[in-house]
Formats: sequence, structure tokens, C-alpha cells
Amino acid sequence: MNEHEQRPVTTTDSGISAPSDEHSLTTGPAGPIALHDHYLIQKMAQFNRERVPERVVHAKGSGAFGYFEANGEAEKYCRADFLKKGNKSEMLARFSTVAGEQGFPDTVRDPRGFSLKFYTDEGNYDLVGNNTPIFFVRDPSKFQDFIHSQKRQPNTGRHSHNMQWDFWTLSPETTHQVMWLMGDRGIPKSYRNMNGYGSHTFLWENEGGEKFWVKYHFKTDQGIEFFTEEEAGAMAAENPDFHRFDLWNAIESGDHPSWTLKVQIMPFEDAVDYHYNPFDLTKVWPQGEYPLIEIGRMVLDRNPENFFAQIEQAAFEPSNMVPGIGPSPDKMLLGRMFSYPDTHRYRIGPNYLQLPVNQPKASVNSYNFDGPMRYQHSGDQPTYAPNSYGGPKADPEHARDTTWETEGGEIGRYAYVKRTDDDDFGQATNMWNNVLDDDAKSRLVSNIVGHASWEDVQPDMKTRVAEYWSKVAPELGERVTEGLGVGAVASR
Repeated sequence: MNEHEQRPVTTTDSGISAPSDEHSLTTGPAGPIALHDHYLIQKMAQFNRERVPERVVHAKGSGAFGYFEANGEAEKYCRADFLKKGNKSEMLARFSTVAGEQGFPDTVRDPRGFSLKFYTDEGNYDLVGNNTPIFFVRDPSKFQDFIHSQKRQPNTGRHSHNMQWDFWTLSPETTHQVMWLMGDRGIPKSYRNMNGYGSHTFLWENEGGEKFWVKYHFKTDQGIEFFTEEEAGAMAAENPDFHRFDLWNAIESGDHPSWTLKVQIMPFEDAVDYHYNPFDLTKVWPQGEYPLIEIGRMVLDRNPENFFAQIEQAAFEPSNMVPGIGPSPDKMLLGRMFSYPDTHRYRIGPNYLQLPVNQPKASVNSYNFDGPMRYQHSGDQPTYAPNSYGGPKADPEHARDTTWETEGGEIGRYAYVKRTDDDDFGQATNMWNNVLDDDAKSRLVSNIVGHASWEDVQPDMKTRVAEYWSKVAPELGERVTEGLGVGAVASR
């Protein structure tokens, strides 16, 4: 084949342009390979499974199809095509609870997953978030332990509030998220009445090569509504699939739910000496410093035709980022970029991206082959790169990695470097002092006391729970202490 003849551009199996056929992503020419090199991971993991279950978390969920329409306000910050003015992308949304199994009631107190798949002309873009802007832990090495603490005990097969509080009180970085969980938004009235967040910090790059840090906020146009503990319990008995019913019926009746997408933009240089680590998933950015900018709207207008094929087999992965969007130094995000596609290969199979719900609208030109359930193929295309016979070739310029320079230093296992305001309780304290009104405070205290009063919560654990909240605010600690009937504890 003539070397100057036009060749297709190499893509990932999600149809996103691949940055290189030959080079892995490293920290400098002699540095180690980055775990979040998702294209390398995809090639290795797919190869390992070439020869030929319910989700571990977020098992129970619901979803629908719709579209996202951009208003063009993001163009100055990001070169991704689907964010350009007037572009309308097909999309899929899946909402879920986290800890329970398929049969769990929808109205339990639990974070909600908020996972989105945009079928763009540049490949699938997945945003895998929650209905909270923060999370319980900031390092992926603790994620598995956190989930185990929310699941069933191996000896009894039961959930344990004592186990949950044991993990939370031993992990002070959980405080901010636990306050959200125990507050009003811990049980949304419906999937339509909750916000969604990308939660992580991401990196945007515009056409001129300028870089910006970004956080996503999907604001519900239906308004925030929630169930109290009593209302949620009653609904769990009456209709354990209430959220599933509500979403389906609203769309079926033509009452299409929508969310307005707003972003916070942080100039790239601000992150260097910001007074706390802006990539810490347990913290939010102040909107007074980084105000919300509206960039588009998401509408869900079509129910699935087959729930199993289109919702249960839907696979979302944070590593699916189209050109112009990249990760940040958020350790949880970097870990999830490997974890999610790997669990899909186990749960659904190595060719999960060939299922119709996961197929990109963009063309796929990949060097991954074979494996169970594979039905798309490329005929006599070479199975290796580089080659002289017409196989796809990477376009390093179009698919250049949107990334950042590292600070350097010896490779090791580190906690985030502490900054001026990097304590684990300060933002929760601010939430108590300046965000919650008196009624919301009372409901928060009632929810905490009720959760920590289950029969399996040991007396010494109740004392630890009271100490945990005393570090947030003396008044909160006193009210929890009184509610749990434990002795007075020292506040910070």
C-alpha cells in the first residue's frame, strides 16, 4: 500500500481517537507508566481476555435515553465537539442506589449513582458521577474497604450499621459526605428530583491549547425534593420500586425530566497553590470563587425497549474521554479509570463495547480482536501496529493527551500534601453553620441518631459516633450525644 494513501485513524473500542500506536503514557521519557493510560490498559486487558454477574455496586438502577444540547458557553474552555453551540448528542442516563442488591427498596438512605453516556461524533463520552458533589474517600486503595463496610457481613449475611460507623469514624475524610448522606438529600423523592455531579475534577483544553480545571453540576429542572426517613420507610413497604416507576411513568406520559448542566471553571494555575487540594474528592470548590456557568441541557425523553439489554448491560467508564477532556490528579478518578472497564470485562465480557447500548456512533478502528461474543470484525485488516498493509494509524495531534506535568519526586505511596485548609471537618462545619437551616439541622440529627441507634451498633461505637460529629460542631456533637444517650464527649 502506498505510504501516502489515506488511512483510517486508530480509535479505542469506544470510537475515540487513540493518541499513539506505539508509546505508553509516562511521567517523562524515563518515568513510570501511568495507570490512567486507559488506551494501554484497554489493549492489555482485552488481549488477556481474547480466549474464551449483578454489579458489585450500583446493582439496582433505572435509566432512559435522551439528548444533550450545548449552548456554546463551553467552547472557550474546551475543544470537545459535542460542547460546541447547537450540537445535540444522543445520550443514556442510568440512576442507581449504591450498596443494595437488585431487590433493595429504591427509597433507602444511600447515595445515588448518576451515570451518563454521550454518543458523540468523536466517540462515547462517559461521565460517571453521583447525586453528591463529593465522596467518602479520596484514595482508591480505600474504596473496596468502604464498599465492604456498606455491604453484608460475611458471617451473618446482614447489613451492619455498626460496621458502617466503624469505617466512617476511623476515616475522618468521610465526614463531609456522611453529612450529605444523613441530611435531606440522603433520600431523594425521585430520580427526577435530584441533582447530578461529575464529583471529580476534570481537565479541559481549548482549541488554543489553554487548560482549565472543571467540575460538572447537573441541576434538576424539576426542583430538589426529598423523603423524610418516615416517608421513605412507608414507601419502601408500599412500592419498593418507586423510583423506577416514577421515572418510567413520567417519560411515558410526556413529562420529560431535564437537567441544566453548569460547570465550575478553575484556571489551570490556580490549582498550584490553592489553600486546599482542589483534586480532593471529599471537598467542593466555593461557588463564590468559581461561579457556576451554564453550558447546556440534558433531557430524557425515551424509555428503554428492553430493560436488561439497554440498562443492565449498559457499561459506563470514566476513561471514555473525548479529545479536549482529560483527567486530573484526583487519585480516585485515576483509579476508577482502570477499575470500571475492567469490571465490565468480567461482568459482561471482554466485548461489552459491541453491545448495541454501548456501541459508539463514531466508527471503530481498533487492533483488539476475538474473545467471547465478538461479532464485529474488520475483515482482512492487519492485527498489529505498526503495519504496511492499510491498518489504522494513530493521529497524535488530534488525540493528544489532555494531561498535566507532575511535580516530580520519588515514586512512592503518599497522602495528599496538606495545605492551609486541608482538614477533614472544615467543610462539614461550614455546612452546619452556614448552609442548613434549623429544620434541616433537626432532621440531620434525627437521621444520624436513628441510624446509629440500630441494635447492632455497640455502646462504644455510639461514643465514637458522637465524637465524630463533635469535631464538626460542638452543638451538633451535643445533640447527637444526647440523642444516643452516651456520656458527654470533648469537642475540637
